[in-house]
Order: sequence, then C-alpha cells, then structure tokens
Amino acid sequence: MKINELLQVYTIGYQTEDVKTVINHDFKIDVSGVTISGKQGEVINMPRWIAQTLESETHAEIQESDMGIELTQSISKENFQGEELSHLEPDFYIKVRGFMARQSDKDRDKLESLLNTLVRKRLGKLIPRANSMELSADLAKKLSIEERTLYNIVHDNSAEFMTQIFGEK
Repeated sequence: MKINELLQVYTIGYQTEDVKTVINHDFKIDVSGVTISGKQGEVINMPRWIAQTLESETHAEIQESDMGIELTQSISKENFQGEELSHLEPDFYIKVRGFMARQSDKDRDKLESLLNTLVRKRLGKLIPRANSMELSADLAKKLSIEERTLYNIVHDNSAEFMTQIFGEK
C-alpha cells in the first residue's frame, strides 16, 4: 500500500477516536436522528471529527496535549539516542498534522520547523538501516506507520537495485 493510501486509512481511524472537549456554550444538534448536546463548561468525550467541527464554529475547545512540547521532547530523545531510533507512536505524525491544522500561522511555522528537524534526524537514521537490513519487529515498534512504509519501500528498492547491479545470488 502506498504511504498516502495508508495515511488516509489511519487518519480516518484517528478522526473517529474520542477526544475531551470543553463546551463553550449550550447547544443541541440533531443530524439524521443523532442528537449531540452540551452545556457551557461541560467536558464531553466525543469523536475528534465532531469536536473539530464544533471547535471551528466556536461551540467547543478540544483539550489535548500540546504537540509542540511533544515534538521538542521527541527531538531531545532522538538526540539522546545517538545512532539508535527512539520510539514514536504509530500515529504520531497524524496527530502532529491534525494539531498543526488548528494553529495560527505563526504557531504553525514554529511547529513545522520542529517537525522538519525531527523528520530529518529520523530519516538520517532510518535510510541507512533500510538499505542494509529488513525491518525487524523491535525496530518496527519504534516507527510511525509512515516510517514503517518508507522503510519497506527503501529496503525493497535498494534490494532490487543491488540485484540489478550484481545479478541474482
């Protein structure tokens, strides 16, 4: 499966996960027989896609961890690990992209810079490994879904290249 197709599937799953949402003012919504209501100040767990819609209309605020802090911590872990890859949650980049989409341009630029730093560090560790060995179960646990797919693509293409150069062995 291509990376973009895989991301679409995982993003749908991410959008359906519950997220804590603080209600800004009383409301009641009825769509196709499904009713969602909330009172001002109430904290409700609801699917992310609904919470994002309510937040975009200023009916609610999503309460989740600051991905800027998580990005900074991930960069620090990556630096601390040296040549080894640190652990990332499988949906880490999906979470970052979702968080960034809800930020101001200024904050989004800062987050993008941090994300770029993390991605470059991880690619610098991931690509050489993918050139030389198949993905192990231990390493797979440390990678996001996008990184696992990239690893396999690089490994397969590298192996195919070597076969073209040296022939079948």
